[in-house]
Amino acid sequence: MGQSLQEIIALYNPAAPLEHASTIPAPWYVDTRMAELEQQTVFGRNWLVAGRADQVTAPGAYFTTEVAGEPVVVVRGNDRVLRAFFNVCRHHAATVMPEPCGKTEHLRCPYHGWTYGLDGALKGMTEFEGVENFDRSKNGLVPVQVDIWEKFVFVNLDPRAGALRDFLGGLARMVQPLGLDQLHFLDRREYTLDCNWKVYVDNYLDGGYHVPFMHKGLNSVIDFKEYLIRNEDRYCEQSSPMRSENASDAMTGATRRGERAYYLWQYPNFMLNWYEGVMDTNLVLPLGVDRCRVIFDFYFAQTDEESNLRNRQSIEVSGRVQDEDEAVCVSVQRGLKSRAYVRGRLSVRREAGEHLFHRLLHADLQGGVTATRAAD
Repeated sequence: MGQSLQEIIALYNPAAPLEHASTIPAPWYVDTRMAELEQQTVFGRNWLVAGRADQVTAPGAYFTTEVAGEPVVVVRGNDRVLRAFFNVCRHHAATVMPEPCGKTEHLRCPYHGWTYGLDGALKGMTEFEGVENFDRSKNGLVPVQVDIWEKFVFVNLDPRAGALRDFLGGLARMVQPLGLDQLHFLDRREYTLDCNWKVYVDNYLDGGYHVPFMHKGLNSVIDFKEYLIRNEDRYCEQSSPMRSENASDAMTGATRRGERAYYLWQYPNFMLNWYEGVMDTNLVLPLGVDRCRVIFDFYFAQTDEESNLRNRQSIEVSGRVQDEDEAVCVSVQRGLKSRAYVRGRLSVRREAGEHLFHRLLHADLQGGVTATRAAD
């Protein structure tokens, strides 16, 4: 008989200090039941990046997305209040707003024409005369918690969740000197990888451990020996002094400049990579137990025509690094299925970020299993 979910979760010891800690075990990356539990507990109960604030600045501006398998629409009301709703019609469950983004005067379901205001209230139903015991005020779109931090729209499917600022903790204070408000969105790239989403996060959080071996260009512009890792709350700050004059290729040297580079991760799946005048963000979304999507958004201090060549070069450099990361992440996912591997040890010098990630993940998953058992 196979292991139960509780037995699989118990394979990891979150109390072990970093010098004694192991990684989360292989079944966490390959068992479909773990992926389902993560959707409920990790993605269904935490604040997650859903989109950009610049997408919903004007009244009627909206975008749609999927969070923990749930369709969600985020919209700016005529009163300028930002709201989010489950993008599910209260009549027969069709998607109310099927387009990815746009501007609208109301939210109208294309199936039977039920219409909702930008505040989610049900405004009109077609062919509904004669229906009794129906309370229109109780049949508006179901709300979802939404808030904005810096340039990012966050949502939380859990109506009992605390405030976004509390969730972010010290991260909000830490990024203030970076001047994110001076950066402007330019472009987006999306990648589908044949690996579990946690493999990608692990790779990001290994404290630059893999950089000298996998990213020769990036390694040439950062001071690897002075690479720092600091954990706080639900985020990990990785940073390094820059030495762009040593770049192994001109494009990397021209686009990765400044005194220091910052690589920030916010639990569970959001990364922010900052150089002077340049930022890209990574949002990692599970597509199954062994597939994930990584969304890159690119921001620059200057987006005029004169800066276009350098900005495009910066995006190309990021693409090279992503290709290198994809190759190793796919390799790791394949190895996680091998009978030769169960778990590995962590580098005290480099992998404190992974240790934080694994402990936060364990807390959410254990809490989900405990709640399920208590309800049975």
